[in-house]
Amino acid sequence: MNNAISWFEIPSTDLMRATKFYETIFSTNLVVMDMPNIRMRLFPIEDMQNGIGGAVVDSGGFHKPSVTDGPLIYLNANPDVEIILSKVEAAGGKIVVPKTPISEEFGFMAIIIDTEGNRIGLHSL
Repeated sequence: MNNAISWFEIPSTDLMRATKFYETIFSTNLVVMDMPNIRMRLFPIEDMQNGIGGAVVDSGGFHKPSVTDGPLIYLNANPDVEIILSKVEAAGGKIVVPKTPISEEFGFMAIIIDTEGNRIGLHSL
């Protein structure tokens, strides 16, 4: 196993709003992938074979946003988590834990609440 994570899904109740939030804070375009029972907006990755992928998802209720429950995923905020944090509130999110040093070896982290009510971690070296 090369990576502990192979895929993640961030719940959404308003996919357009969530897409705009993540595209704004990461200055990117999410990729549309709609299937019969689930609509997804994928985070772009360069290497589909070896990269870790994920998406913002609207599954009609199967996925439920949560501020406190469930796993906490950390999204890549390199080169500096502060760049992402500077866009969060203007994009409709909330900063719960500001940029915080982990260690010299492991960099920095922060926690935000997205527009859907999900608790999301950010990490940069």
